[in-house]
Amino acid sequence: MSDELLYLSATELLDAYGRKRVSPVEVVDAALARIEKLQPTVNAFVTVCEDDARKAARDAEAALSNGEGTGALVGVPCSVKDLVPTRGVRTTFGSAVFGDNVPDRDAVAVGRLKGAGGILLGKTTTPALGHKGITTSLVSGVSRNPWNLERTCGGSSGGAAAAVASGQGPLALGTDGGGSVRIPASACGIVGLKPTLGRVPQDSAPDLFGTLSFIGPMTRTVADAALMLSVMAGPDASDPWSRGQPALPDPSLPETLPLPGNIKAAWFPLLGNSVIDSGVKSVVEGAVRSLSGLGLDIEPEEDMLEAGDAMWRAIGYSAQYARMASHLEATPDLIDPSLKTNMEEGMRVGGLDLQNGLFARGDIYRAIERVFGSFDLMITPTLAAPPPAADFDAHRDIEIEGVRAGKLRAAWYAYTHPFNMSGHPAITLPCGWTDDGLPVGMQLIAPWYREDLLLRVAAAFERACPWAGKRPDV
Repeated sequence: MSDELLYLSATELLDAYGRKRVSPVEVVDAALARIEKLQPTVNAFVTVCEDDARKAARDAEAALSNGEGTGALVGVPCSVKDLVPTRGVRTTFGSAVFGDNVPDRDAVAVGRLKGAGGILLGKTTTPALGHKGITTSLVSGVSRNPWNLERTCGGSSGGAAAAVASGQGPLALGTDGGGSVRIPASACGIVGLKPTLGRVPQDSAPDLFGTLSFIGPMTRTVADAALMLSVMAGPDASDPWSRGQPALPDPSLPETLPLPGNIKAAWFPLLGNSVIDSGVKSVVEGAVRSLSGLGLDIEPEEDMLEAGDAMWRAIGYSAQYARMASHLEATPDLIDPSLKTNMEEGMRVGGLDLQNGLFARGDIYRAIERVFGSFDLMITPTLAAPPPAADFDAHRDIEIEGVRAGKLRAAWYAYTHPFNMSGHPAITLPCGWTDDGLPVGMQLIAPWYREDLLLRVAAAFERACPWAGKRPDV
């Protein structure tokens, strides 16, 4: 099997289909073989839809042959994180509690991917309820980083990122409740986009009005992220935040239009954290210089956010407890130990703590909006350090530069969760590798509904500093 076929982007596959150089059957067969080969090591999938995927590939091939394959993703393989409902396909939410759950409907975003001709390969691994930034669970075991199998692929969309990075399909649908698209995308060296709140309907959130959860694309190229976003975005009655949004520009914009002039960007080496790995900082600083070379007017800025970990825990952990309290009593052995620890803290959250957390969420939005009063973009590292061990205990402190820097949310991915609180769109891009070969990500953030600006800047950076040709040796 040719690695070149496995690493073709979605846009390249669509072009190849149009020129009849490759067929959907051939591509899906190659992806399924790759999944089978890497499952014992990378462990990116919890459920593989082999028969359905092969049938869909045959149908796509017939449609293309008859000139009827007009969908934006016709014949393109994709995967869906196991937190997102898929009709007729087991959806465990990463928890043994729901090990036999088979939804009778697709999430809106999944339905749109399928409606555009995307072929579902399977469901990718996630920790239970996406509760941590490391992908381990009682359902699927330990998922690993294809760049170094001893390291974590991140989380909670860890299987999705590992799959895309290692040639197990070009497109993955992830969810992001505190960085869960961007953390693993950075750790695995791919593109991860968290859109504006409501841009892609999130119809599965228990709290529709107060949700921190976003659905976003995970891909190897910026063009694929733009294409996938264009398919999934748009209003739906199931998500109140999706209503009234401005139209998403043409997905071809990132590739065909030059950067607009006079883009002012604020560069934040720290954002609610106190320590960053020197190697990571050096790589991201190099990327910032590259952006300056593309014409961006970039100014370094002092951190303007308070540490937000306690606030996030008050909101997030109390929600986890509320959602799983009955199962904790009925089936305690089916609940992951780290989720139990979260729930134990969540059950102690009082009304005052919760309301103060919600007030703090508003303060974060206002602080970020003040930045956008003077700047068009924000730039940060995506993660403060390379990914820790694959089985890292999410309740341990992480060491950065030989210092105990704090828990993962406070110290490792402090850069991501503020934008879940504020609703602003954010994208992570591969911007280099550490001396020992681990990917480093740079995060760009834009005002609400300015995914077009994010994608145009990201595409310009990708042209100047391409990464898609660098592949893990798995």
